[in-house]
Amino acid sequence: MKKLSGLLIVVIILALAALWGVKSYNGLVQKDEAVQSAWGQVENTYQRRADLIPNLVATVKGYAEHEKETLEEVVAARAKATQTTVKDLSETSVAEFQKAQSQLSGALSRLIAVVESYPDLKANANFMDLQAQLEGTENRINEDRRNFNEVAQGYNTAVRSFPANIIASLFHFDKKGYFTADEGAAQAPKVEF
Repeated sequence: MKKLSGLLIVVIILALAALWGVKSYNGLVQKDEAVQSAWGQVENTYQRRADLIPNLVATVKGYAEHEKETLEEVVAARAKATQTTVKDLSETSVAEFQKAQSQLSGALSRLIAVVESYPDLKANANFMDLQAQLEGTENRINEDRRNFNEVAQGYNTAVRSFPANIIASLFHFDKKGYFTADEGAAQAPKVEF
């Protein structure tokens, strides 16, 4: 009788451990899927920006033919940004993706600055509409990056927390990277009059 009750206790403990393992694994899968979904939204928003750029460049080209170098820089940055893919969402991969997107943002900023020299272009309804869409898309990019970081933080916390970290290491749930502030963002820009 004592052997049977001892065996029953062992079976119950093993069953509880198995249930805990399944629950932990499924929780990590749900969090991983949430990270993948948030990343998909980030990519969609960046793709929307990339899709707006050819129309913006074509509009500017009609007015600012002397700005060929700036236009080529935007086109090259767009090509690099759209070719940069992220496979594993590791810190390195996300940083490379962010770097390519930041280069495109910089090229777009220079293009918009050049436009200031062309009053007819600034008054063009098509250009104004494209610029408004681009600004809205930049806002969505910031929001989607923030959301991705929040979801990735929840996932990373689960992956690193004991005892779920045991399941995470067994099934290769690796830590995800975050978007960070762009280089030089901590320094205030110089304003000279």
